[in-house]
Amino acid sequence: MATLRPDPLPLEGRRILICRPQPEADRLATVFCDAGADARVLPLITREPLPENPVARTLVLNLDEFAHVIAVSPYAARLLLEWLDTWWPQTPAGIRWYGVGAGTAAVLASHGLNTQQPQTGHTSEDLLQLPELANPDYEKVLVVRGQEGRELIPQTLEKRGARVTVLPLYRRYCPDYDEATLKAMLNDFSPEAIVTLSGETLNNLIALSENTGHNLEDTLLVVPVERIAEQARLAGLRRTCIPGSLADSTIVAAVAEQLASLDGGSGNTK
Repeated sequence: MATLRPDPLPLEGRRILICRPQPEADRLATVFCDAGADARVLPLITREPLPENPVARTLVLNLDEFAHVIAVSPYAARLLLEWLDTWWPQTPAGIRWYGVGAGTAAVLASHGLNTQQPQTGHTSEDLLQLPELANPDYEKVLVVRGQEGRELIPQTLEKRGARVTVLPLYRRYCPDYDEATLKAMLNDFSPEAIVTLSGETLNNLIALSENTGHNLEDTLLVVPVERIAEQARLAGLRRTCIPGSLADSTIVAAVAEQLASLDGGSGNTK
């Protein structure tokens, strides 16, 4: 009786570079390695909490005045929960909680908060389609995010009549890597695919690759949305892949499919 051979690993031997912040980068690298890839990590964004200040503390202490609280990222949600644990032993009632994407919503939900998220998609645009945010006339909205970020949510909700306050809880910056590290990761490793899940990450990658003389034109870039794919194309980088979601397994499956497609000579990238 013939023995069934196991299916080959979908990314066996493939070289993948992950530029997400930690700890997400290591978590995603593990899933890539499970699929057979040689996955390495080079975070191009580091996040750190902002020091506690009177303005932020006052906003959190007055949280019960807000009708809607929106966290734009899992990291923003985690930091907000730390503030809640400090200042609100019992979470105030009557607030509608939102996460931009399933990952962010899951962080809030883990705290027992009844959290809403886009029905489909994981972008600010998708969140703004929720009917609960369609007509927030005179309602107070708190947007929890990093020190700098897109203004789409605050500006759109203000146009709809809401009174919006932005609460920055962290800052982002590009780590300082020495030339040897960059050469090892970009030139020597020569990744076939690079995971860049934000416009800021992509910009940092382009700048560093120019400094090291590495050519990204033949590299598959994993980006979160079409807006970032267009940003890559404007920089002359046309091989992009947009996963159906930002779940680790979905990202890995999308990369496997796209690299196989490129091997087949179709050149068809999403």
